[in-house]
Amino acid sequence: MKAHSRIIDRIIGSVRESHTFCVVGHVRPDGDCVGSQLGLTLALKNEGKEVVCWNEDVLPQKYRFLDPHHLIQPPKRGREFDCVIATDCASFERLGKVGPCIKNRKLFINIDHHESNTRYGDVNWISAREPSSGELIYRLLKTAKWPITKPVADCLFTAVSTDTGSFQYPTTRPGTYHVAGELVHRGANIAKICNEVYQSYPISRARLLQHVYSQFRLAHQNQIAYFWLKKADFERAGANSADSEGLIDHIRAIEPVVVACVFEETEPEVTRVSLRSKSPKVNVNDIASRFGGGGHPAAAGARIAGKPLAVQHKVIAALKKALNSSK
Repeated sequence: MKAHSRIIDRIIGSVRESHTFCVVGHVRPDGDCVGSQLGLTLALKNEGKEVVCWNEDVLPQKYRFLDPHHLIQPPKRGREFDCVIATDCASFERLGKVGPCIKNRKLFINIDHHESNTRYGDVNWISAREPSSGELIYRLLKTAKWPITKPVADCLFTAVSTDTGSFQYPTTRPGTYHVAGELVHRGANIAKICNEVYQSYPISRARLLQHVYSQFRLAHQNQIAYFWLKKADFERAGANSADSEGLIDHIRAIEPVVVACVFEETEPEVTRVSLRSKSPKVNVNDIASRFGGGGHPAAAGARIAGKPLAVQHKVIAALKKALNSSK
C-alpha cells in the first residue's frame, strides 16, 4: 500500500478523540457515495463510536442490499456531534437538506476525490488522483488498522466498482485493482454485488432506456449525443430520478460520440445537466464549472437556471467550442 499522508494521521487522531459522529453524503447518492458513507459508518460503529448516517434522499433500489439495517436516514435538526464527516461530496451545497442539520459540531472532515471540491471542511482530504472516494475510505481504514469486515468490504467494493465503470474508465489505476482484490480477499461478495447493482434493473428503468434510444439526438458531426428527461417522462415510465443513473453511458458508448449530455428537468426553469467525455482533450469539469457545477475531467455536471431550450443551446455551444479547440 502507498505511503500515507499526514492528513490521514490527522483524521485518525481526530476520530479517536471523538465519540459522536454523523457521516453525510451528497444528494442523489450514487454507488461511490452510498458505499463510502456506509463503509465508514460501519467501521466507526465497529470501533465503538456513536454514529448516524444521513442523506437527504432515500437509497436507490439497487444499493439497498448494502444497508439491511437502514443506517442511512433523513437528517434531523437539533442533534450535536463531536465530528461530522462528509464523503464523496464536492461542495457543501451538494449536501442539500443535511447542511442545516449539522451546524452543531466540533469538527467537520471532508473526504473526497472530486477535482472541483471546494474544501468546505475544517479538515479536507481531497485526492483527485483516486477514481473513487471508496479507495480513500479503504486507505483510511487500513492506516488506522480498523477491521475491514465483510459488510464493509461489500460497501467499499461497490463504491470502487461503480465509480470506475466496473474498472473500465481511464481513471482506473493499478492501485485500484489492488484495492479491489484486497476487498474480495476480505469477503466482498462479487456475485451478489454484480447481480444487485448491474443485473437487477426495475422495469421502470427499462422504460426510461427505451425513451433514451428513441429520443436521443446527435450534433456536431455526431461528436455530441444528448437527450432530455422531463418530469412527464419519469411519470410515463413509473420511474424516479434514481432510475436515470447510468443512462448517459448508453449514448456515450456510441462510436463517433466524444461527449454525451443529459438534460434533466428538476423544477420549473432549473435543469440538471450531466456530462461525460471520452477524450482527454475535452475536460467537462471545465465546462460544468462555467455553469456553477463541477466534477471530474471525464464526468461532471451542473444545475442551471433558465428556460430549457436556452440552457440546451448554451451547453451545446460550450461543448462545440471545446471540441473545436481540441483539434
